[in-house]
Amino acid sequence: MFVAVLPPPSSLVALRASLPSGSRLTTAEKWHLTLVFLGEAPPQPVAALLAEVPTPGPFSLSLSGGGRFGAVAWAGVDGDLARLGELRDGVRDALTLGGFPTDDRPFHPHLTVSYHQDAALRQALAGYAGETFEVTSFALMESVDGRYEQIETWPL
Repeated sequence: MFVAVLPPPSSLVALRASLPSGSRLTTAEKWHLTLVFLGEAPPQPVAALLAEVPTPGPFSLSLSGGGRFGAVAWAGVDGDLARLGELRDGVRDALTLGGFPTDDRPFHPHLTVSYHQDAALRQALAGYAGETFEVTSFALMESVDGRYEQIETWPL
């Protein structure tokens, strides 16, 4: 289980179209910006806590640039990162105070596109600059049989 911002399909289609055709990518249906990873947790109490998160209101982001963590290739995020960080902090604080401890590593917003070493993919990501999109909600997500499903969403 995790909490995420979901870029609009048009942004994901544009990103996919800019990447090398031979790259081994994760499925675009799984592409998201993780705010907090929870692992196994009961959905109802988590959703109740998330419903109380103070939000910064809608803000703008874009997928831009990229990098890697070991073999993992990711698309970067640009735009109103302060408001994205504020949203992440609110989610994390609410969950921690509600008894669901979360990762305390520094927040590095990104969208994972591949788990394989691929120099051409990293080069394409490094030069990528996507369209701006409006973030108007965040979602509680669950992995079910290898795909991600939205449990609930909340407006900003």
